[in-house]
Amino acid sequence: MSSHNAAAPYYFVPGPSKWPMLAGLTLLLTMIGASAWVNDISWGPYLNFAGLAGIITVLYFWFGDAIGESEKGLYSQRVDYSYRWSMSWFIFSEVMFFGAFFGALFYARSISMPWLGDLDHKFIWPDFSAQWGNIGPAGTVEEFKTMGPFPIPTINTALLLTSGVTLTISHHALRAGHRAKTAIWLAATVLLGAVFMGFQAYEYMHAYSELNLKLTSGIYGSTFFMLTGFHGFHVTMGAIMLSVVLYRLLKGHFTADNHFAFEGAAWYWHFVDVVWLGLYVVVYWL
Repeated sequence: MSSHNAAAPYYFVPGPSKWPMLAGLTLLLTMIGASAWVNDISWGPYLNFAGLAGIITVLYFWFGDAIGESEKGLYSQRVDYSYRWSMSWFIFSEVMFFGAFFGALFYARSISMPWLGDLDHKFIWPDFSAQWGNIGPAGTVEEFKTMGPFPIPTINTALLLTSGVTLTISHHALRAGHRAKTAIWLAATVLLGAVFMGFQAYEYMHAYSELNLKLTSGIYGSTFFMLTGFHGFHVTMGAIMLSVVLYRLLKGHFTADNHFAFEGAAWYWHFVDVVWLGLYVVVYWL
């Protein structure tokens, strides 16, 4: 928000907007296209990409309206509180999102796997060993190798931890009024996130080509790609958010006292860091 926004004495209520309706419509088109795509309907990919393009367009103009309102001084401290609470609840919903996936991994690994290997099931599958990362008792999954923590996952851990440090330095620089230093360290954070995604893309190619590890590789493959894939998507979204914040910073939108867009994106990035630490231990080490 701009430096004079906090002094506004009222709670700003925006006028009627077409963006929520258009966002819902483009999301519907995206999902219809995705559903058609997975069912091998020829027009599915085109509708899916058209819907995605529509979502990006709607978000661009919708966020632009919100930024314009902020820069015009229409937002008060009450609106700032609303944004903070909204971002907090959004991150909490993301915690629950990843909690469900970690819960699925825990159930498959610590409950289902030992159960399939107990004495009762030895009569059905006498050669089955209840070790995580196997092809299952029925032998319907192709042979594959599991993914270890070295070297790429460990490198990515260092990259994300470093990005958390650079982002914190950037935030402190902004609070101190050092705009150039803020921009440099924020750009470094975005760069580290991009390098992280590059390494993860290479890791996926390695998994497919050399380890034969795929999404169809039993419960191990599905949980591995589900957790790492969704985390990678969140890193990408976080890097985009920080890139937008960097662009706004260069445009002179933030001050030392009013910069919630920066703070909200930083909260999200630190959340992504914490999720990766749990993922790094549970998925790659245990």
